[in-house]
Amino acid sequence: MQIRAGGLSFEVEDMGDPSAPPLLLIMGLGAPMILWPEGFCELLVARGYRVIRFDNRDVGLSSGLTQLGVPRVRRLMVRALLGVPGRGPYSLGDMARDARGVLDALGVARAHVVGMSMGGMIAQRFAIDAPERVLSLTSISSTPRPVNFPNPRALGALLAPQPRTRDEAIERMMGVFDALRGQRFAFDEALHRDLAARVYDRAPPIPGGPARQLAAIMTSPARGPELRRLRAPTLVLHGTADPLVPVSAGRLTARLVPGSRLHLVEGMGHHLPPGAWDEVVGELGAHVDAAERALAAAARG
Repeated sequence: MQIRAGGLSFEVEDMGDPSAPPLLLIMGLGAPMILWPEGFCELLVARGYRVIRFDNRDVGLSSGLTQLGVPRVRRLMVRALLGVPGRGPYSLGDMARDARGVLDALGVARAHVVGMSMGGMIAQRFAIDAPERVLSLTSISSTPRPVNFPNPRALGALLAPQPRTRDEAIERMMGVFDALRGQRFAFDEALHRDLAARVYDRAPPIPGGPARQLAAIMTSPARGPELRRLRAPTLVLHGTADPLVPVSAGRLTARLVPGSRLHLVEGMGHHLPPGAWDEVVGELGAHVDAAERALAAAARG
């Protein structure tokens, strides 16, 4: 369904019992909400949660901001590496406001906020800017910094030119899938090729969208000092074989947030392979359930 928030349109899917604890899932760079796998979401619904996922601005069926132009991402990346502030078309803070707008449109006052990769950065920003809206935070395959030191092949796959045709789009996405996966879990090429086709057929890439999102990452300051003040129950999940956001970034996030819990998924890359779903859902569910119990205990006084 389409909802309006902050003058933009967002494609949103709301699954499960509306009275169940709400989980807001925020996906990463250039990734539509269907990259939260359907089966993964169904496991969360079966566990008793209301699962809300949406397309970020500039991806999928949500508003594209082509009028803002295409930023010079490589220049912004160099500036970020040098610690020189840059400016993008919009910020991670703007994207966190989008996420809050989605909750507002659905009438959800507070949610368990779960983000992966760039979505984890947005989730961190959400928890920093609006702690009263966050029941718990889960940061998956993410980082508190604007720049990390990824595997060159993984970075190259993400920075490849935008495709011009359906076939090019599918092959480009297959290259990204292959570059970001870990080696422990089987890679089902047919499943991923079908997913790449569904992503394109659902909504072709928005021109310049990934570049504008990447600029939001590169021009956002490190969140370390603010994360040290965070009080939301926090889980940090990270694959030990992540080639894009090194596992050291997950460890750093966990060190920064007081009382957070770190869980490393052995051999997982920068993805959510079916073989890891039970482990990830189990850890996420235990975290959310603990937060819900603490809230109930606080309410009883």
